Amino acid sequence: MARVLWVLALALLAALVVYGMRRGWVNRARRQAAQLAEFPRVPEDLDERDPLLPAAEGLYVGSTRAEDWQDRIAVGDIGHRSVATAQLWSHGLLLRRSGASPLWIPAESLIAARVDHKLANKVVPGAGLLVVTWRLGEHLLDTGFRAEDTTEQPRWAEAVRALVPGDEPTRYEETAGTRQEEA
Repeated sequence: MARVLWVLALALLAALVVYGMRRGWVNRARRQAAQLAEFPRVPEDLDERDPLLPAAEGLYVGSTRAEDWQDRIAVGDIGHRSVATAQLWSHGLLLRRSGASPLWIPAESLIAARVDHKLANKVVPGAGLLVVTWRLGEHLLDTGFRAEDTTEQPRWAEAVRALVPGDEPTRYEETAGTRQEEA
């Protein structure tokens, strides 16, 4: 009988933990929805234009506030990791996400791009993530993409940086190597 009570107590504890996690995620999404502007829509004439780079297959890691690599954006389905295809045009970056809405980052919103090793509670060895810093309303966000071929990510970061309005470098352009050396 004691064993059954222990099993029931552990099952109840597990259910409470799952409930608390779910409630925290929903509250985060509600709070962020009130703070963040609406995400940009994908332009309708996109497929008629030539991309700057060949499409890259990989994983959409997530989006966070630029100041905190662990503060994941939970609005809508933006917080969900998914298989994605990255495409870059002269007027923006598109992440076509499998099972989720596409994420469009207009060129005029771009702040910086770098290759990093962590974002949205995902840490990878070396410099395995393309991280794009961009403006959504009053907020700066970091969006991460891990390409299947990680050797192409420096090229992608350079191409995205070329689209950043103005020519003033920002502190968001440091690389994973720089950060790891400082630690």
